[in-house]
Amino acid sequence: MCAMARPRKPLLSRDLIVGTAGALVDAEGLAALSTRRLAAELGVSGPSLYNHFRTKDEILDAVADAVSAKIDLSMFEETDGRDWRTALHDWAVSYRAALADHPHIVPVLAQGPGRRPAGLRVADAVFGAMVRAGWPAAQATSIGALMRYFVTGSALGSFARGFVDDETAYDPADYPHLGQAHLLAEHRQKVDERAFETGLRALLDGLLVQHEAQVRRAGTPDGSASDSSANAER
Repeated sequence: MCAMARPRKPLLSRDLIVGTAGALVDAEGLAALSTRRLAAELGVSGPSLYNHFRTKDEILDAVADAVSAKIDLSMFEETDGRDWRTALHDWAVSYRAALADHPHIVPVLAQGPGRRPAGLRVADAVFGAMVRAGWPAAQATSIGALMRYFVTGSALGSFARGFVDDETAYDPADYPHLGQAHLLAEHRQKVDERAFETGLRALLDGLLVQHEAQVRRAGTPDGSASDSSANAER
């Protein structure tokens, strides 16, 4: 009996479609993705994509969720041992790193998780960890939102890249304090990472002050909020 010949091209699958779409978005941006272009990249007919996804938006959702799945959530596990502030810090660093690797998909992620499983796991992990740390539910929700605003905002653009590397571009007569601004682009990664870390620490220090006040109001050693104090925060 003759063995069946292997197909010349990989069988079309959701993972293959998402991986190819993600690579296309990474290389050329969101505007480059269309079902026609994606089908051409995969070497298939356009309608064959609809056996796996109904619309281009569903494909984009899946690409965004694949990025969310790269975010480390281990620090929020009950057995991990990190305090809530350290956990938030380490998670935010991992979150930003995932977005920095795929900056063109950030506008999709910034819209929120919707029905995306990995995105929902991220939201669930953050909320659950904050509630366990003694934050009232409403405050835990606000912290999750705040962190998303901060991290996605930091990934949407580069402060340093916003300045040209031409030392003649910023006349000291007009901009007396921008004499070194042309050097920022050259040190973009260092400048942007330092800015992110500065902002993150300031944000977390502010939350720590609020949390300590919450603990005092709750009057419990571990900071677990009583029903009355939790309701007062809503």
